Amino acid sequence: MTQSAYLDSPLGTLLLEGDADGIQKLSALDTAESPSAEIPEPLQDAARQIQDYFKGNRNDFDLKLNPQGTAFQQQVWKQLLEIPFGKTTSYMDMAKSLGDPKTIRAAASANGKNPIMIIIPCHRVIASDGGLTGYAGGLWRKQWLLEHESPVTQQKLF
Repeated sequence: MTQSAYLDSPLGTLLLEGDADGIQKLSALDTAESPSAEIPEPLQDAARQIQDYFKGNRNDFDLKLNPQGTAFQQQVWKQLLEIPFGKTTSYMDMAKSLGDPKTIRAAASANGKNPIMIIIPCHRVIASDGGLTGYAGGLWRKQWLLEHESPVTQQKLF
C-alpha cells in the first residue's frame, strides 16, 4: 500500500510517496501543507536523506526507487541518475547518450514526467545554450536546485 508524507523544504511543501517496493513520487506542491507529524516507516530513510540534501550534507541518495512509467521513460530516468551532483547536461547530450539525437523531444518529455524530483535529478538537464528550460516544479525551483548544488558560491551584489 502506497503511503505518503508531507515534508517542509526550501522549495515549499514536498509530497513523498512510496511503499516497501521503493519511492514512487517526490513532488513540490504549490500549496502549503503542514509537515507530516509522523513519517510512515517505508518513507523515513528517504525523508532523512532529503533533509540532509537540503542542509548541504548529502550529494547523492541511497534509496530504493520505484517510479512508474513507460520503458522509454524508465530508460531516461536511469540516465538522469548518472548526472553527477554539481554538474549539468543538455537535452541534446542526453538524447545522444540514449543512442539517437532524434529522440531529443521524447527524452525532454520523459524528463518532464519524472515523478521523483531531486532524487532523480531532472533539474540537472538544461538547454544546449546553458539556459534553463522546462521544469515541472517551476523554473525558480530548478534554478534554486542548481545553485544549491553549484560548487561555486555566487555572491549577490544587491
